[in-house]
Amino acid sequence: MPDAPLYFDYAATTPVDERVIETMLASLGREAHFGNPASSGHAYGQAARAAVDQARQQVAERVGTTADALVWTSGATESNNLALKGIAQGLGQPAHLITSQLEHKAVLDTVAELERQGWSVTRLPPDAAGLIQPAAVQAALRADTRLVSLMAVNNELGTATDFAAIGERVRAHGALLHVDAAQAVGKLPIDLAVQAVDLMSFSAHKVYGPKGIGALYVGPRARPHLRAQIHGGGHEQGLRSGTLATHQIAGMGSAFALAGQPGGSEYQRLERLAWRLRDGLLALPGVSLNGCARQRVPHTLNLCIDSTGFNSAALANELALSTTSACNSASNAASHVLLALGLDERKARNSVRLSVGRFTREADVETAIAVFTRVLTASSAALW
Repeated sequence: MPDAPLYFDYAATTPVDERVIETMLASLGREAHFGNPASSGHAYGQAARAAVDQARQQVAERVGTTADALVWTSGATESNNLALKGIAQGLGQPAHLITSQLEHKAVLDTVAELERQGWSVTRLPPDAAGLIQPAAVQAALRADTRLVSLMAVNNELGTATDFAAIGERVRAHGALLHVDAAQAVGKLPIDLAVQAVDLMSFSAHKVYGPKGIGALYVGPRARPHLRAQIHGGGHEQGLRSGTLATHQIAGMGSAFALAGQPGGSEYQRLERLAWRLRDGLLALPGVSLNGCARQRVPHTLNLCIDSTGFNSAALANELALSTTSACNSASNAASHVLLALGLDERKARNSVRLSVGRFTREADVETAIAVFTRVLTASSAALW
């Protein structure tokens, strides 16, 4: 894109890595693995099935589980729907569900639908730091609690939930834990072989893979209760019917195989860039951090610009960032996450989210600091 603004919206989506594109191309076109993976009777279908199996193994290895525990979906939104509606349907009788006020709309709207069907729902408020603490989940558990759904990394704040500790408490209670991990791959340790998680949602386009593909981890405690939400052919062990999109699945496998690990070289580079961006912007008058400063991934910053006259539109020509999450933008509503955090409407609307990623350069960060400095200086000067 000529004269495009610098990209600081990796939490919304990531560009597909060129190496991932190469993998996808191997499943597109007449000379590629274009067959239907379900057509096992000939070489075309067998080649496509092999690509799907390889990708399933790549995703499984990245998150510490077995390949047969993964169900392909169209993305984290469908995974969340399958997890929550599928378990609710499988349990048969409405019961009690715990979530939080900070969740993505893909969870909140799905939970609201279950509530209309008779489920009792507790929506936990965050603490003063914007976190959902294990003790708060423990206190909310009831005799009829059957399901808990919380995100691993908040898509707006970048704050991290201690889902492993929460999972231990939920499991001891006899309930199931679902975790939306769309923002967590490569940023938080995920090892489903040891973590007490029963269902986990993933998305490819948050980790340099293609849009339109995701997966749901279904653990052994959840599998007997999960019911399919899309029928028509019995694909994916009967849990999600539809012809598998080989090129997208291969792309997701490649993206997960390339995803860095917490503490790895890519993580460390992005951590340095994010901290430089944070420190540079927090040094400006009227700028403060939304959410906990410590229990978070560094990649995403949410900043309140409490400066009269500031308008985020003044940044748009030079910086691509978010003033709310993509799930709120269609309604033009103030962020439900920031309102739950205790910000008033004005401060919530005067907040911006910046997120760095694989292709962010040090020069980009310095430019972003300079742009904010210029815009805030200009907005202050306009008042005099």
